[in-house]
Amino acid sequence: MDITAPSARTDGTARTTSKGLPSAGALLSGTLLSLTGLVWDIQWHYDVGPDTFFTLPHLLLYAGSAVAGVTSLVVVLAATAAERGGHPVDPVIGGHAVGVFGRTFTAPVGYLVSGVGAALFLIYGLWDQWWHGLYGFDAVLESPPHMGFLLSITLTMAGAVMVSSAARDQRWGAVTAVVGLAVLLGFSTATTSGLSALGGGVVDLPTIGLTFMSVLTVVMGARLFDRRGGAFSVAGVLAALQAFYWWFSPWATRVYADSIDLPMRDYVTGVPVMMPMCLLLAAGVVELLLARARRQDRSAVRYGLIAGGIGGFIVTATAPLQAALFLGAPPGTDSTAVDMTAGAILGLVVTVVGALAAGVAAGFLGVRFGDMLRRLAPAREGR
Repeated sequence: MDITAPSARTDGTARTTSKGLPSAGALLSGTLLSLTGLVWDIQWHYDVGPDTFFTLPHLLLYAGSAVAGVTSLVVVLAATAAERGGHPVDPVIGGHAVGVFGRTFTAPVGYLVSGVGAALFLIYGLWDQWWHGLYGFDAVLESPPHMGFLLSITLTMAGAVMVSSAARDQRWGAVTAVVGLAVLLGFSTATTSGLSALGGGVVDLPTIGLTFMSVLTVVMGARLFDRRGGAFSVAGVLAALQAFYWWFSPWATRVYADSIDLPMRDYVTGVPVMMPMCLLLAAGVVELLLARARRQDRSAVRYGLIAGGIGGFIVTATAPLQAALFLGAPPGTDSTAVDMTAGAILGLVVTVVGALAAGVAAGFLGVRFGDMLRRLAPAREGR
């Protein structure tokens, strides 16, 4: 695998494109497998019930991390061989190379991050197997090994975004970066649900967590490209993923349950994992404010803070409406009833205030992280 930098005497653009795309595409495919497995697994818990370690949704999760891990390992070994042969590693391939274990290995930083995530997934996967052997079925998502390997997959997805960002000047790099950010946000829908295990009293911690990740991701997308359309692209790809999973996960769950003779629950929603559908509106706010910062040559951080606060309010305020519209009320309850107790109102107010603060923080970090991703790409003359 040739990942060395092109010669200064030749035009290496086409060769760089052909070198970087296969490994970045394989890594992104692994993250898509993981997201699909997770959405399917959550649908299974909703519509069928508890599961064991070896189910088809779980196997998709495992396969996604395996693909990402093997891809990262191959690139690291190729980079190590190139470095030892006296050939510089092309920074378009996953970012600048760093030494690992005292320069025993040389790893492009993006593939190092994704590889570490895949290795951690293996550890947490073994813990999950032991957990199932000790306790049997998992009735909920928020078991300790589950949250561990969900966070490890999130790390792998962050590495995939870094790999694509290093090649953002190539068309394939821009496309895979947008898809990678959307996949990361979609996966965060489940990861942030683990915040419910912390309690929080009247505060809806999962909603605040999802608000933070939503704003962070779209602001990162806008700042990464620093031109019109970055935030909209991330939100649009997420909407396309939601549309696909809306059809796929209920269908796959029913077919798989029938194939192994397991009954569906009496109350089946037929609704997949709910990703924030209002994200296009929040992305529009981000686009407008960051475009104004570019036109006026103002600080992107200042406008990122404002966009984060407004975007956080939009995501949080529309989350209950989305849940009521598509999930409805449980059987035997009045779907038109609205909880207007003092506790419910207090919880809503505190959650909105917390989400505003989370949105502002996400706006600030989104600009900063976007700048970090921009620096992964090799410098060009005149840029």
